Amino acid sequence: MVNSRYESLTRSELALLVPELLLCGHLIDRSGMAHVLGALGREGMTAVAIDEWRLASPVYTRRIRKALNITGDGVDAIFKCFQLDIGAPPQFMDFRYRVIDHDHGEFHLDHCGALADVEPMGTEFVVAMCHDIEDPTFDATALATNPFAQVRPVHRPPREPADRKPVCAWTVTIDPANEPPEPHPDAQVVAGSEAAGVVLSPIDPEDPGQRDYSGPLLSDLRFEDFSRSALVRIADEVSLQHHLLTLGYRNAVESRTKPEAALDILRKQFTGIAGLTAERIRAALGLGEDFAALAKVLRVHPAFNPAAYVDIDVTSETAGGERSVELRIGRGCGAVDDGAWASLLEPEHLEPLDALVRGVNPRFYCRVRAVDDCALTIEIRCADLPFRTADEVAITRFSSGAGFTFADRGAPLPLTVL
Repeated sequence: MVNSRYESLTRSELALLVPELLLCGHLIDRSGMAHVLGALGREGMTAVAIDEWRLASPVYTRRIRKALNITGDGVDAIFKCFQLDIGAPPQFMDFRYRVIDHDHGEFHLDHCGALADVEPMGTEFVVAMCHDIEDPTFDATALATNPFAQVRPVHRPPREPADRKPVCAWTVTIDPANEPPEPHPDAQVVAGSEAAGVVLSPIDPEDPGQRDYSGPLLSDLRFEDFSRSALVRIADEVSLQHHLLTLGYRNAVESRTKPEAALDILRKQFTGIAGLTAERIRAALGLGEDFAALAKVLRVHPAFNPAAYVDIDVTSETAGGERSVELRIGRGCGAVDDGAWASLLEPEHLEPLDALVRGVNPRFYCRVRAVDDCALTIEIRCADLPFRTADEVAITRFSSGAGFTFADRGAPLPLTVL
């Protein structure tokens, strides 16, 4: 079993990093959908979004249930999984939950970062997100816990009046009379991927802190309450969510475009989110802009994790008075076999990696050191002047999530009905 790269972080660093990983996973769509919109229009973009989430969310929801011992099949278990889902990053998508009983619950959003991003685009885009996309994808996530669960709106945008709070409200009902939705026809593409079956290190039950989420549903997750080994596992699982969503995205894009166009869209998606995620990780961990900071960001960036799925090696070097970092990307790993992000990096296509390293320092640049059937080895150096921000990163920064700040909400309250 391959050790996690997140083992290199302290418990406090991990507690800061996990919500960042959840938020950056959500922002994958801010990077990806802009390019789908340009290629396929609004209706095509909506169809891609529905497919990617329907393909990915049941897979990673089942994984997180198993990893954190989220047992049972009631609404409280459904809500626990929402709290650890890149579709609902804490505070940015501010879900507030109420459990009535095993089969009935409610939630509303006090703040919706996704809506803040989409409302300026007009009513048609709001309806596409809050109606067309949410209806099938909420149910797809819930069915991973209970196939007879249905998520239905009480009210939702477009907001009337325009400043309505909460922005939306929903009910969750479990009833054996409900007909489970049909699985996506391409479900096995993601469910049968290497990412779906990655085996990760178990959580150490002797490690101080909360080791799982078997207790009551909490109003918020305070990640510093989890043990260090639990946070390592959560970080690895959330990184896998990034990859699973991207595999769903790839399938949805490839089914609607020609191969060359699909690869171009995929690389642009990777470029935008790789750069923004690196920026947020560097800031969250309080790192500088030097090569040591770069090496740390590379090791913990979700594009290159978990270690059991993505084969990389990062080393720092000094030669002739110049410092550099070497990144070796192995070709014999699950991520490459699946066609995930690592497979998109080629000697002539280092755009995503350039964006990533410039999220640490705008003067960093990448060049190929060696390439063969086993690995692609990249050397990262520092130029005299900063490079221009990639258009793909600039597009992703339009999201309010780019500058979002998490708040300390204190001790969470239990919500499960006893």
